[in-house]
Amino acid sequence: MRIRIVDAFTDRPFAGNPAGVLLLDGGFPPDAWLQQVATEVNLSETAFAHPLPPGGDADWALRWFTPTSEVDMCGHATLATAHVLATSGLASGLIRFTARCGILTAEAAQDGTITMDFPTSSLTEVEPVAEVERALGAGIKSVHDTSDHIGDLVVELADERTVRELTPDLPALRGYGRRGIIVTAAAEDPSRGYDFVSRGFFPAFGIDEDPVTGSAHTALAPFWAARLGRTELVGFQGGARTGLVAVRLAGDRTLLTGSAVTVIDGELLTAP
Repeated sequence: MRIRIVDAFTDRPFAGNPAGVLLLDGGFPPDAWLQQVATEVNLSETAFAHPLPPGGDADWALRWFTPTSEVDMCGHATLATAHVLATSGLASGLIRFTARCGILTAEAAQDGTITMDFPTSSLTEVEPVAEVERALGAGIKSVHDTSDHIGDLVVELADERTVRELTPDLPALRGYGRRGIIVTAAAEDPSRGYDFVSRGFFPAFGIDEDPVTGSAHTALAPFWAARLGRTELVGFQGGARTGLVAVRLAGDRTLLTGSAVTVIDGELLTAP
């Protein structure tokens, strides 16, 4: 059974966010086996997909697993899956996925970039949580809770430098009941090619820091569009590994565009 490791939201190997991609011939094997594979791969997400009969609302069924659990939405592993389908000749043009969060689409451009269509996350401003502020070790400008389909807190910090140099208390964040904490700030110098920066921490899901979180940009897009007065923006995310996500806010949908590179193409020897 063929398995790939794809670096997503980057155009070069060993950057962006790596994801496992496993394409299946039939339906999904038992959940326990899917989880074992994702735990073995030990990346922030491993995507599993299988083709669907023609004539329906979607072409492929798609699921995502972290090393510890299944998640409702994942941007970078969707990008990685679309990249594998496009580069292997298994799909062309618009690819429609059905997932726990609904119907998602992805389409490759001639330059190799892939644009995905995701639901926009709602944002509700809330009071800063003292435990989160202590765990981050940085002053908070604002906090916004997102809609249920991602379930993150978007935490605005003072500036780009604060975001980049952050060293949070991860065990303390692990005890906070959210999928993740997304810290963000405006770019210090937009001439560098991005408008805002972010980092994402998901210790409760076995991911201390996720290098580039596509799904978080469904919340970062409306957050920064409201502040910068534009619906087309570029986000820079990451600590040790980094990547770029181009976003276009279209009402209740957010378009996410990025590149991907396959870095490992191998064989999974243990069948379901």
